[in-house]
Amino acid sequence: MIVFRYLSREVLVTLSAVSAVLLVIIMSGRFIKYLAQAAQGVLDPGVLFMIMGFRLPGFLQLILPLGLFLGILLAYGRLYLESEMTVLSATGMSQRRLLAFTMAPAAIVAVLVAWLSLSLAPQGVAQVAQIINQQDALTEFDTLVPGRFQNLRDGTRVTYTEQLSEDRGQLGGVFISEKRISKDKGKDRGISVLVAEKGRQELSADGNRYLILENGYRYDGNPGQADYRAIKYDTYGVLLPKPEVSEDITDREAIPTTQLFASDARRERAELQWRLSLPLLVFIVTLMAVPLSRVNPRQGRFLKLLPAILLYMAYLTMLIAARGALEKGKLPIELGLWWVHGLFLAIGLGLMYWEPMQLKRASRRAEVARG
Repeated sequence: MIVFRYLSREVLVTLSAVSAVLLVIIMSGRFIKYLAQAAQGVLDPGVLFMIMGFRLPGFLQLILPLGLFLGILLAYGRLYLESEMTVLSATGMSQRRLLAFTMAPAAIVAVLVAWLSLSLAPQGVAQVAQIINQQDALTEFDTLVPGRFQNLRDGTRVTYTEQLSEDRGQLGGVFISEKRISKDKGKDRGISVLVAEKGRQELSADGNRYLILENGYRYDGNPGQADYRAIKYDTYGVLLPKPEVSEDITDREAIPTTQLFASDARRERAELQWRLSLPLLVFIVTLMAVPLSRVNPRQGRFLKLLPAILLYMAYLTMLIAARGALEKGKLPIELGLWWVHGLFLAIGLGLMYWEPMQLKRASRRAEVARG
């Protein structure tokens, strides 16, 4: 029991450290992407951390199996390097017993991954989709930042304001540049520039929203040409386009797992098999990691690390490719993703028993030679 606790602690501590590093790297890259969208006015900066929180289960369901795989390689590799595994082997610790001990923390990780993939991750994707739909309902002035030029989503308008009230109803020092596109032929008819001392948003009785500008000028023309027109106005109204809001969530990753079980659609069956594959992935990579962690102290603990990572990436890549083929109808539903698991289960069993068999044969040859 002492050895079991020691090995489990080593694996879980290394797993936590590796998973934390991987999570920071992945979430940093995704946060930069969302931050760029917020800078362009596509997203409200106030919802960035909420989106990242809802995406966290989706990240963890892929990070934890890899973290466990690397955790076993690094933890047991250190034990082999420091000859602790040699001592344990001398006291009767076989590869099968070591694998049995390792399956206990692997079972904990598998249960956590199953909870994430079957429940939390779909809920998180659904919440993110709702937030994105709500962001689509915002006008450009709902995400406007004072002192910054902001592109409209279709790239035809640039808006700037020096001041903006807390309720976003009053603007000061307004500048708007908009391309004039012909509706019938889609041709560029030049640029219209609006400048005003102040402006405000008004909501009409019919539900339309207007931007009312006061004390300013409108300039119409083509850049580089002298044929432009300047109009001074006291009050100028601009109709803001109505945002299109969609309440439907079509992403299959957001569909509840119970609904996937009741569906016969090919894409939804493929999604269900993918969610079930992630907990199964944990046990198979554990089976591969235990023999791959066995290293010679003279060779160093990182000798098998790169081949092991390549083997894991091949496993995950084949799962993703099989999932795409299953969705397109290139693989039968009955075969699904299970053949990939079967293939790497066979590889894990081969790794588990190949090296001990080679050692036994070598010892027998040595005994024959001495005899």
